[in-house]
Amino acid sequence: VNEAALNAARYNQKVVRMHDFEFAKDKVLMGSERRSMIISEAEKRITAIHEAGHALLTVFLPHADPIHKVTIIPRGMALGLTMQLPTDEKHNYSRDYLQDQIAILLGGRIAEEITMNSLTTGAGNDLERSTEMARKMVCEWGMSDQMGPLTFGKKEEQIFLGREIAQHHDYSEDTAVKIDQEVKRFVTHNYERAHKILNEHKDVLLKMADALLARAVLDAEQVRRLAAGLELDEPQPATPVAAASDEERPRVKERAPIVPALNKPITQE
Repeated sequence: VNEAALNAARYNQKVVRMHDFEFAKDKVLMGSERRSMIISEAEKRITAIHEAGHALLTVFLPHADPIHKVTIIPRGMALGLTMQLPTDEKHNYSRDYLQDQIAILLGGRIAEEITMNSLTTGAGNDLERSTEMARKMVCEWGMSDQMGPLTFGKKEEQIFLGREIAQHHDYSEDTAVKIDQEVKRFVTHNYERAHKILNEHKDVLLKMADALLARAVLDAEQVRRLAAGLELDEPQPATPVAAASDEERPRVKERAPIVPALNKPITQE
């Protein structure tokens, strides 16, 4: 609310409007926009394809959180972002949900591979997060059929710091090899799932990337329309009255000023 009020004051508005709250929500969740950052057209296209891969998988994977917005405007340290918002507050996560999240994280790298037949460093954070999630599924949450309902790796933490200091390997080298194999299996399995979906909808992927290049930001409804093969509706003018001529503008009936204390019109002699 504070960010929304600051944005309203920045444009000398008398009230805080809904678009101010939308701006504030995006700033808090995704970081501040860096529109002054200079990006070449080639990098913009790579970013658009990368984010389109993430966004398209959020629509086609059944257990994924609904998409909120996808943008290629740099925010924080990222050149582009795909934001998901769950419909309800979640405290527990199913294995199907986590596997879909891994697939979505890998979608950007796969989109680059399918459309450009090349790999970039833009997927570095996605690969790190997907690998870490798969390792937690195996070592902490007991979601691997091969390893069973066990946890591996005992952590030592200092309570007053609230952070992990060290991790002891309380398992054998043979078990460590099996854990690595299971982590790789989780990641590669979801990589193949995502690759199949994006390859089947390659034309939609390219169309979404072109829409991102043209508009820079797509909301949830626009992403769903593109995924369904529909055309995006052209945006209507924000103030059609202002675009009209003086003769065509509707006449607004002037009202007498209101006294705040009495809530009565001032009589004019």
